[in-house]
Amino acid sequence: MFQRTTAINKILKLNKRTKAIQGGTSAGKTYGILPVLIDKCLKQKGLEVSVVAESVPHLKRGVIKDFKKILESTQRWSREQWHSTDSRYTFRNGSYVEFFSADDNSKLRGARRDILYVNEANNIEFESYSELSVRTKQEVYLDWNPTHRFWYHEHLEGDEDLDFLILNYLDNESCPESAIEYILKAKEKAKTIPYWDNWYKVYGLGQTGMLQGTVFSNWTTGEFDISLPYCHGLDFGFNPDPCGLVKVAVDQKSKKIYLEEKAYLTNLGTDDIETLLKNRIENNGLIIADSASKLTIHDLRQRGINMQACIKGAGSILADLKLMMDYELIICGESPNLKMELNNYIWNDKKAGIPIDKYNHLIDPARYAFRRLSTSVNIWG
Repeated sequence: MFQRTTAINKILKLNKRTKAIQGGTSAGKTYGILPVLIDKCLKQKGLEVSVVAESVPHLKRGVIKDFKKILESTQRWSREQWHSTDSRYTFRNGSYVEFFSADDNSKLRGARRDILYVNEANNIEFESYSELSVRTKQEVYLDWNPTHRFWYHEHLEGDEDLDFLILNYLDNESCPESAIEYILKAKEKAKTIPYWDNWYKVYGLGQTGMLQGTVFSNWTTGEFDISLPYCHGLDFGFNPDPCGLVKVAVDQKSKKIYLEEKAYLTNLGTDDIETLLKNRIENNGLIIADSASKLTIHDLRQRGINMQACIKGAGSILADLKLMMDYELIICGESPNLKMELNNYIWNDKKAGIPIDKYNHLIDPARYAFRRLSTSVNIWG
């Protein structure tokens, strides 16, 4: 039996264009947003609603399954109105809800819609969200489990045209007793065990926590030590990967690495990168760049840029990370994308020493510059 929950009532009170809904486990986020969208479709003819998640399997085991359950529990499901090929449900008044994945580029840059719902927004890229949002005429709904900070906190948080809501299991009167028991047991464990303290904060209370398995937990914010020698690290990118530029200094005595984000930009050609470096680096300072782009490095050096290529080898990533983990990282200036990467850069296989190949467009160039500053042997060509 479908039940109108406190979560649904809270969602209905949101009235700004973007509705950002953060919540823990069994908080009723999906079961709150979907009924609101269904009700809008029933009341308004020809409404076009898109529901997006990171992948097709994720859609099928998540929001599509929940959507069908809600319609069935309210005696509204009609098999004839569900078009499995297009993953679209069309109501009798012409309104429809379509489901597609964020990795479908034709959909991202395709037709416009009236309402957008991005399910578990922290699992899709910001560029994908931007493509979808700009093609949405009326409302945007976002939801996520707050395991860590992500692009919402850097790009949307605090916007005037945005409502923010936190939900937890207490807002969901339909929450199963087994889920409540598990959450309450976690609450007790949280009093003495750090892992469960973070788990209860995230999944019990719906508050932002720290992603488990992050590579760097040894960082804080502070002022750049201008008395130290420094250089810059550069990671080439175009789209969707950004071009990342970071300023780095190393204090061997106090075991501190100072890092300041200088650029995090997409769609830069060689001319653009030349202009960027000349504008943001003082006195044509040294830049250690990703050696994978040898031609670009050659062209920039011909234009007078003081640039050297790093040398990569088997095991070099893990070796650099191990060295850096012995230092305290001091993040200077605003550096929003650097902080975002540090919060999201996790081990893909910690035992094997393999981090994920994401959230590293400033961390990788920081490695290049750190190695240059922390060794007395010049291993760059």
